[in-house]
Formats: sequence, structure tokens, C-alpha cells
Amino acid sequence: MQSVQDFVKDNFSWKWVALGTAGVSVFLLRRYVAGPRCPSKVLIPGKTVIITGANCGIGRATALELAKRQGRIILACRDTQTGEEAVKYIRRRTKEGQLIVKKLDLASLKSVKSFCTDIKESEPRIDVLINNAGVFQSPVAKTEDGFEMQMGVNHLGHFYLTNLLLDKLKQSTPSRVVVVSSGLYKMGKIDFDVLENKAEPDQKRTYHNSKLANALFARELAKKLDGTGVSVYCLRPGMVRTSLGRHVSFGALAFPLVKLLGWLLVKGENDGCQTVVYCAVAKELEGVTGHFYANCKEEPWAKSATDDEVAAKLWDVSVKLTEIN
Repeated sequence: MQSVQDFVKDNFSWKWVALGTAGVSVFLLRRYVAGPRCPSKVLIPGKTVIITGANCGIGRATALELAKRQGRIILACRDTQTGEEAVKYIRRRTKEGQLIVKKLDLASLKSVKSFCTDIKESEPRIDVLINNAGVFQSPVAKTEDGFEMQMGVNHLGHFYLTNLLLDKLKQSTPSRVVVVSSGLYKMGKIDFDVLENKAEPDQKRTYHNSKLANALFARELAKKLDGTGVSVYCLRPGMVRTSLGRHVSFGALAFPLVKLLGWLLVKGENDGCQTVVYCAVAKELEGVTGHFYANCKEEPWAKSATDDEVAAKLWDVSVKLTEIN
């Protein structure tokens, strides 16, 4: 009869220990990367939420989460066909909530104005406006109105949209504006000559600059809306695997490694939307305004976003460029 010692010697292998350890390590790493889930379990039946760029990525994941909470979700999309595909995607995962697709092209002030006119005529209230859509390192291009594409979509389009909907937001208090920025805003700088098309932009830095513009806009908007019942929140979702990076090329040889590292070290869209959802629904944030969030908790503003003079000038220049009365 085989002894226990001999059985262990014959069947035990360190390779299984190594594989098990590796598996546990990968699991723990993925959980760390994913970050916390939104701690708020609040339902929002009947509340109307507008989400820009809701056809994919963080916007679609946010729409799914808020639909599960019984919200009335308006998916504001440049391409309504992909918006309808997003609705099918969400409906395969929940039957809750109401989903409406409307066309919104943030690269066209005419489209933004048309969207807002429709919203003001058809919607009795707006409870939450989520400025989520974005362009990252796109080829050199201009918007319909002649603005550099990344700054035009990420900042000026949302600036115009928010201002046109302010009256409706004020009528719907308590209401919220959620601005999705990026951790890269810390490396941004506002060049007003570039913003006003008096100088050529540095394409490698424009995304950073547009995300800083988001942060400065959020802080200035919170000041201007103080006491109105409209709260403003700005956030960074972290690095998230979405189609935002579709214009970035790594080469055929590096692609498999990049894909693997992305799976290991970058959030999925359902993880990346959690802070957006938190800012949109958390009861403990009601009445709080003008703060920055990450991983479902408040985070200090970076120094680059705390220059009140730059924030005020950015507001004034943005008013002039978008010709808001």
C-alpha cells in the first residue's frame, strides 16, 4: 500500500502551485483595476437623464446602469443607428427604464441647437445632464463651425449644450450636471490663441487641454449656478477600454501585447461608468456642487484647474465663440 508521503511525492507538482498563485494574482489585480462599484442603490423612476455619447463605451454603460434604476434615459448620439443598437444592447440586459434615442452632433452648433430646441419642447423636465461624449487623438480636423475637433467636441459642444439647457435644468431642481473629464486634465493648458484659431494646435496635447477645459468649465458653472438648485460634478473615470482610442495605432506586432495589458490593467466600460452613476444619483451628493470625483469619492482638484482667472476667461471666450446670448 502506498504511503501518504509517497502519494504526495508522486502527485504534487509545484507547477500547479504556480498556476494557482498566478490565477489568484490575476483575479486580485483585475478587482483592483476595476475599482469600487457605485455604493448608492437609489432608484430614479420617472427621472429624465440626458447622456451624450450614449451609443458606446462609458455612455452606453451609464445608460444601462441608470435604466436598471428605472430612469428615463435620452441617448444623445451623433449616429442614431448606433444609438438604436445601444438600445438593443441595453434591452438584452434589462427591461427596466425608458430609452429614447435623439440625434446630437457636438461637432455642429446647429445640431446642438436643434437638439436643445427639441428637448425644451418635448421634455417637461431634465433631472440630470451627463456630458460624456469625447474625441481622443483624432486626425487633424475642424468641426462644422471651424473649431479644432477635440476642443470643439469635448468642450465647446458641451458648453453650448449645457447653456442652452440651463433654463430647463433650473426649472427641474434639484437637478444635476455631470461633466466627464479625465485624469489627463492635470497635464493640460488653455492656449487661447489656439482656441480662437489664431495659432495651430499641438495635436498631441489637445485632448489634455480639452479635458482641462471640461474641469475649468465645471468649476465656473458651479459658481454661476450657486443657489439655483442645479449641482455640478466633475469626474475622471480612470483608464477604460472603449472605442475612444480608436484613432491610436500600436502596430500589428505590438497589438496582441497591448490587448493583453489592456485587459489586465484597464477598466471595462461597466467599471468605468461607476463614478458617473455615483455623481448622477447619490443622495449624499444632493446640494453638493463644484467638486471633483474619482472611484466614487471626492478627490482634490489638480492645481491646473484652480486658476479662477483662466476659468472666467475660458467662459467668456467660449460664450463669444458659440455666440450664446
